[in-house]
Amino acid sequence: MMFLLGAASGAAVALLYAPTTGRQSREFLARRARDARDQAAAAANRARELVEQGTRAVVTSIEEWKSTVTSAIDEGRQAVEQGRDTVNDAIERGRDAYHQAKSQGPA
Repeated sequence: MMFLLGAASGAAVALLYAPTTGRQSREFLARRARDARDQAAAAANRARELVEQGTRAVVTSIEEWKSTVTSAIDEGRQAVEQGRDTVNDAIERGRDAYHQAKSQGPA
């Protein structure tokens, strides 16, 4: 608050003791205000571009991560299914061997 008060006071004193006419001072201030506005708009546009670039980078990273995770899940499912098939096959062979041994009777 004190800084703003000091800045406003300094600007008022500068205007009172300026070596130019009131019209010239107003034109100067208007020109400087337009320049400041244009610079602020350019900075805002640049910031917007940077945010958009960052957003695109994040979306791309998420899509790549998603693809990797999906691939890993699919590979895991295939491994589980293969393991389950192997276990089921072993159980079936064990049953067959049991039934064969049982049907042949005691040795």
